[in-house]
Amino acid sequence: MNPLYIVDQAALSDFCQQIHAVPWIALDTEFIREQTYYPQLCLIQIAIPSQIACIDALALPSLEPLLERLYDPTILKILHAGHQDLEIFFHLRGSVPSPIFDTQLAALVLGCGSQLGYANLVQQILGIDLAKAHTRADWRQRPLPTAWLAYAADDVNYLGEIYTRQRTALDARGWLSALAEDFQALSHPDRYQPQPQQEWRRIREQNRLRGPGRAVLRALAAWREDQARQHDRPRRWILDDSVLVELARRLPDTQDALQQIRGLPGTTCRRHGAALLELIASARQEPPECWPDHTRRPTFSQQGALQAGKLLQWIETRASHYGIDPRDIADQRDIECLLTGQDSRLLHGWRAALIGNELAEHLASPTKP
Repeated sequence: MNPLYIVDQAALSDFCQQIHAVPWIALDTEFIREQTYYPQLCLIQIAIPSQIACIDALALPSLEPLLERLYDPTILKILHAGHQDLEIFFHLRGSVPSPIFDTQLAALVLGCGSQLGYANLVQQILGIDLAKAHTRADWRQRPLPTAWLAYAADDVNYLGEIYTRQRTALDARGWLSALAEDFQALSHPDRYQPQPQQEWRRIREQNRLRGPGRAVLRALAAWREDQARQHDRPRRWILDDSVLVELARRLPDTQDALQQIRGLPGTTCRRHGAALLELIASARQEPPECWPDHTRRPTFSQQGALQAGKLLQWIETRASHYGIDPRDIADQRDIECLLTGQDSRLLHGWRAALIGNELAEHLASPTKP
């Protein structure tokens, strides 16, 4: 199947007429975001049962005819690891296309492996080896080389066949409905809505901080997020994670102390020093009940620890039966949350259907595992 390369509005309108009433659309995008906060959409790849198209998002004045089809709730959208692709459409329209089928998630549940790449999935299911030469291409380049377009078209060429096979396998095991909650969650706007007050959780070294330092980190991370969005620059270009942690650890209260922070650029210190000092001072004054929560693992009695160990062994046995890595089903934290009545991944989506619901029933019964 020779893919179309669409660079003008008339061709896009003609192609979108073909999408009318199709059962599914395979979808992928090529974008650049190394130098921006928001992804710069360059190319949209679409496959339908009868055609493949690479749509030049930089050349077209309007993508609206295509968006109308992508947001049609009667057409299934098939993606592989589609979070970043869906984020782009959230920025375009403030909502996300639905319904969704993600072949990476389906592959995990079917025991093909965790975080399985598209090329590996194609090879595993269809026995076809895909080229990987253009994974780091600058998709802003024009004209796009023919080899790049062929590579881009391959990213959707096999999604329909993979979906068909995965759906058949899931249906045979009675698991198709088990994934419905997870697929539906991929289209929830909250998943893509900026949440500046939660950005501190992204920072790996946040666990080094305690008390007011965590409140300061939250304030600084939120400020950085707002700056990055406002100026459309990567977060690390505003302030590196390590600098945020160092500021929250040392809590400078003067311009001189601020200048001693390792990694803090002089230009940032001069331009934003007063704002940073004000943020730090304000966050330090927050009462303890307002400090960001530091989720601590519960302390178990010897009996509770023994029960958690038994549950973990039980999950490992069931995971082996399903051909799934037990680490993809639950970790120690998930089990501890379940035992202490907190929300756990085991109570949601495919994990609940495969294991979690049965596990919860065991815990509620007089004879627990």
